[in-house]
Formats: sequence, C-alpha cells, structure tokens
Amino acid sequence: MNYPVVKGASYILVHAEDMVIHNGTTQSTERVINPDSEYLKKLPNHLRSFDEAVNYLPNQVYIGNYKPEDLKNQQQPWYQNPLKDADRFGKFGEMMPEDEFIGLIKIVDVFDLVKLTKEFTEEVKAKLEVHPLIKGREDLISRLKTGDELSDIEKLIDEQGAEPLITGGNTVGCVKRAHDVDENLSAHVLFENLVSKASGVLAGLNLIAKNDINPDDVEYVIECSEEACGDMNQRGGGNFAKAIAEMVGLKNATGSDTRGFCAAPTHALIVAASLVQSGAFKNVVVLAGGSTAKLGMNGKNHVEKDMPILEDVIGGFAVLVSENDGVNPILRTDLIGRHTVGTGSSPQAVMSALVTAPLDKGNLKITDIDKYSVEMQNPDVTKPAGAGDVPTANYKMIGALGVMRKDLERAEINDFIGKHGMEGWAPTQGHIPSGVPYLGFAREDMLEDKIQRAMIVGKGSLFLGRMTNLFDGVSIVVEKNPGKADEEKGVSEEEVRKLVAEAMRDFASHLLQD
Repeated sequence: MNYPVVKGASYILVHAEDMVIHNGTTQSTERVINPDSEYLKKLPNHLRSFDEAVNYLPNQVYIGNYKPEDLKNQQQPWYQNPLKDADRFGKFGEMMPEDEFIGLIKIVDVFDLVKLTKEFTEEVKAKLEVHPLIKGREDLISRLKTGDELSDIEKLIDEQGAEPLITGGNTVGCVKRAHDVDENLSAHVLFENLVSKASGVLAGLNLIAKNDINPDDVEYVIECSEEACGDMNQRGGGNFAKAIAEMVGLKNATGSDTRGFCAAPTHALIVAASLVQSGAFKNVVVLAGGSTAKLGMNGKNHVEKDMPILEDVIGGFAVLVSENDGVNPILRTDLIGRHTVGTGSSPQAVMSALVTAPLDKGNLKITDIDKYSVEMQNPDVTKPAGAGDVPTANYKMIGALGVMRKDLERAEINDFIGKHGMEGWAPTQGHIPSGVPYLGFAREDMLEDKIQRAMIVGKGSLFLGRMTNLFDGVSIVVEKNPGKADEEKGVSEEEVRKLVAEAMRDFASHLLQD
C-alpha cells in the first residue's frame, strides 16, 4: 500500500513570564477567590528569566537542539542542573521571548483589536525585523504600524474591559473586545484566541523554513489546539486553520479545525494521513498553537516546594503529511488504535485499545515498536504536583500488557521501559505533550536507520466538557519507508494497461464467437 509520509515537523515555545501572572487560569482564579493570598505574593519571585528558560534542558529537547536520550544523562530535577549558553533557535523551531511574541500577536490581528504603545511598537519592530523568519516579510512587519498612546490604551482597559498586554512588568498594550455583549468575543477570549493563532503561525513559519518546504505546495491545514473561536451564534465554529495559513503564506491552502482535547493532534494526524492517501490532497499540514490558560497550572505546588514556575511557556507544533516519496517515514493507516465508546475507562482497557489492538492487526509484538510516544509530560512539572512521572506510568502499563501477551518476561519490564520508552520533556499544555513531541525525532531516527517503528499515542479527557464521562484516545504506527512501489502490489501502470488491453481483446473475441 502506498502510505503517506511525515515530510517535516517543527516545534516552538514562547516564554510567557508575565502571562503566567495575569493570564494563567490558576492565577486568575486565585485573584478572584483569594486576592490577598500568600501564593500570589510569592509568585513573582519564582518566575524564570528568558535565558533561564532557554537553558532548561527539556525546552532544548522540545525545539530539537538536544535529543530525548540526553535527558537520561542529566540528573533530575533538571531545573537544578541548567545548561550554559543554549541557543534560542533549534533544529525543529525556536523559543521566542514574551515581548517579540506580543509583537507577533499584533501582526496576526486582522481586526485592529490589538493596541500597542508607540514606544513598545518601535522597540519590538526593531527586534522582529531581524528575526530570521520575519525579516523581509513586509506583509507581516507592516502590520505593526506606529502604535498608540499609553493613556488611550489604559482608558480602553479601565473603561471598556480590554485585556492588558504586560511584559517586563509594564503595560505595553491591550486586546479590545469585539462585541458589547457577546462573551465569545470578549477581550479575554479574543486574547486567548490570538495567542493560539500567533503561536500556531510561529510553528507554521518554522515548519516551512526548517524543512525547506514550498508554501505553495500546501493544500490543506488542520488546526488541533484546545481553543475554539466563534461568536454567540457558533461558539466553536472556527476557523483557526485558515486564519493561520493566511499569515504563514499558504496561499493555496484551505483547512479546518479538529477538536479532541489532548488527543486532538493524533486525531488530526490520522485525518491528514487519510486525506493524502485518498488522493484528496497531496500535502496536508497539521498544526496547533498553545494555551495561556495552562500557564502556571501547577504553580501553587511549585511555589510551595520553593521551585521556579516551570509552566511558563506556550507550546506549538506543525507537521507536514505528504504523498509517499519513497524516503520519509510512512504513516501506517492500517495500524490505527482507537478508544471506542464501548472500550471502557480502566487503564488496561484504554492501553489495550490503543496499543495492542493495532499491533494485532499487523501481527506485531509489543517489542516490535522501537519507541512509544505517549503523554510526554515533563516529570519536573508533574512529580512535585503529585501526578507522578506520566510517561513512565504509561510505559509500565504497556510493559505489563507485553507480559500478559508473553511478548516479554516480567523481569524484563524495566529494560523494556529503558529501551522502548523515553523521559518526558513536553510542557503541560494539554494537547502539546500527547504523542506528537517525538514525531520530529522519529522521522530523523528512521531516516538515519536508528529505529524501524514508533507508535504515536494521543489520549484525552472528554469529561472536561461536561457532555460525556467517556475517555478518548487514538494511535498510529509510524514506520521506516521501505521504498515506493509504482502501484499497490508492485504492478506498474504499463502492466495495468497491458492487462486491460488483453482483457478487452479476449472479450471482443468472445463476442465474435457468439
């Protein structure tokens, strides 16, 4: 079968120090419930600088400057063992500081909802004009315009409920509401949506640049973040995908949004692979921006343990799925795992549906998958919050299933985890850790003949929406490309034409005999 391929990937982070304080849900809720809390007073002293965030090993792994296996070589907790002089630009993407990102938010705003001060506009414009992916893009830079007076911005905040844009402890702009009574177009919601859009655009720009992709070749975009844009008549109608494609410069693309909580990226990857394999589109981009709501989500636990706030970054990613080129890793659309309505919610039932069921289809053992990419959350973040080491817990369950299936011995579980698992490195941005962080590395490892197969596993909590108590998840196997046949089963177009001609001659001869 002529499977689609993963032709490129990008990963970006935005350091959002002040957004932790002002826009993270944990902090916003605390200001309402307990505005004089000790946590809010201590919080500013636990925030990292941009350089500290750049020198944090898991962040460097995420953007591709280090590999997942490098995490094993540095003692945990990783925040206590920083790197030195790490680069903000990586093989897969980059880390952007908060001030530049606020400038990017203004650039992607097409309804003049974002107002920036004249002084800040001048400063950030100078920085973005030399950004490797934005310099020379006059269509983007020109959108910064000249800026507004701080007094006018403060009036919008005080009198019209505009959402402040703060960096370096100073108000440098705001996001206006777009409607007087529609909560879906309130300043707060629009701010969250613009952040998701801007981080998605940054991921898209990096995908094009880092993988030498012709943007004119992209025909479809699937956006799969956890936000939803719309108005009171269509609260989650979308479309982030086309809005992001417009700014990235994918002029020949259309697109739509796919929502599935944390599992959405893997759902979107399967949809993209299906669209390409069907012949509907040759090149499909799956991408997502990040979420300000989850900034500092476990901040109380971190401050209580005298840690820095590690959830200070907004994440994003993009992946290009294309027609089989005989080189890049293939997406095995025949080896898909799915948590169905009737699966059940026990860990064993979930993991059996997502892992062993697709392996059975391919007559594969659990040990035939070289690397499993599950919920790759950073244990530096989750362990102090009481959630444990999430990837390791997943690998233990997969190993236990392997023992039940007699694919390995009980005594081999730890070795299995070490060989087929990985340390977590992704930020806790909901959809961002779920399966896709390894996809870029998987592609590299297969191109370099280091591994044969990987499984991308996305899981989600549908009950968060209060519509169902069901759990969710899907998975897909990624495999080293064996080389492209001209047609399925190796039959060439010329051979097909000969077979058809012979059949027609035989049919004509039969008619003459009758």
